[in-house]
Amino acid sequence: MNTWIKNGHLLDPDTGRDGLFDLLIENGIVKAVGSVSEEQAGGYEVIDASGLYVMPGFIDLHVHFREPGYEYKETIATGMKAAAKGGFTAVCPMPNTNPVTDRAERIKKMLDIGRKEGNGVHLYPVGAITEGQEGTTLADIKGMVKAGAKAVSEDGKSVADAGLYRRAMRIAKEEGIPVLAHCEDRSIAGNGVINEGEKAEELGLPGIPCTAEDVITARDILLAKETNVRLHLCHCSTKDSVHMVRAAKAEGLLVTAEVCPHHFTLNQEDIIPDDADYKMNPPLRGKEDMAACRKGIAGGSVDVIATDHAPHGKEEKELPMADAPFGIAGLETAFALTVTELVKTGYLTPMQMVEKLSLGPARILGVQGGSLKEGSCADLVIADLDNAYRIDKNTFVSKGKNTPFHGRAVTGCIMKTLIKGEVIYQND
Repeated sequence: MNTWIKNGHLLDPDTGRDGLFDLLIENGIVKAVGSVSEEQAGGYEVIDASGLYVMPGFIDLHVHFREPGYEYKETIATGMKAAAKGGFTAVCPMPNTNPVTDRAERIKKMLDIGRKEGNGVHLYPVGAITEGQEGTTLADIKGMVKAGAKAVSEDGKSVADAGLYRRAMRIAKEEGIPVLAHCEDRSIAGNGVINEGEKAEELGLPGIPCTAEDVITARDILLAKETNVRLHLCHCSTKDSVHMVRAAKAEGLLVTAEVCPHHFTLNQEDIIPDDADYKMNPPLRGKEDMAACRKGIAGGSVDVIATDHAPHGKEEKELPMADAPFGIAGLETAFALTVTELVKTGYLTPMQMVEKLSLGPARILGVQGGSLKEGSCADLVIADLDNAYRIDKNTFVSKGKNTPFHGRAVTGCIMKTLIKGEVIYQND
């Protein structure tokens, strides 16, 4: 499809372009950037982006699409639709499915389903580190990479056996892929439900201390230092985790980190009693931790904003807090929360926001994306940064409606999402 996007405010962190630029797209590729004439674009489909921002498509390093095994929560197809609505043109599905995505044929099957049933959103599968995520035997990491896995992770848990994990890091280093780390010491977290502290005591719930995250964060950074693997820390939520990432970067280690919108928007004081939509792992922390996450994003310690999109069935999230599963749906709220909580408050410029959502993730994965320079793939989003509304979970295209943000006033709306120059989502 040949398309002329005109009058839009381009934000491209790869080239530094920040202003009014037209885009001319031919056969899914950005052919020209700048002032485009009617003669140049004769016969092209025209998208007038007046008053809107044009940005490289977002890349989410951390989603749970539940297929296979839990299709009632989400499927690859519905997850890809939710991604497009949220402005994400590429996503990384985590391996904690049933069966676990721990071998080459399961990576291939996921990619095949995405091609046949999806909407064009790029899938970058993440393979498990151990077979069945049982923590005892290494999965066939090399085979999964050959089949299309872009990273490995034990997300949902940590690999408790440090020696085994060290071996996995060495293989990942050889294969040139990052390790995506869920940092949690289960012996410390125990049967915790929300963050340990006064709120947990008030609600009579077992708490999850910050040290459950911090101890494994420190361990994983030390192992990454020894193996020289690229380590990416998932869903950082504590002030000490952010501090350790900052220190690792200062030392020159290949360590990157992400923070999720719920951790820079909410803290434990926002929890509504017995509302399991406020139950996630890591849990909502204290005010100081939330502030540290924001400062980490603004200061560069945190490289990426990722969603940890974790849809669940309605009945599951209606259970008492102690019994309900961890996780919230995040693909369709991430952009608005980022604009509202970080851009409009001055923590990030619009350009820095795009870097956290697009260019940063692309570089960590080593994949295309994050750029709208000439010759790049025309995966992009067109958005209104000033559109104010209230989040309505009933409008989600994801099967998961589990969000603590229902009814929240936000600013920032995705108007169109394009893959290879073709509109796959349009906000009418």
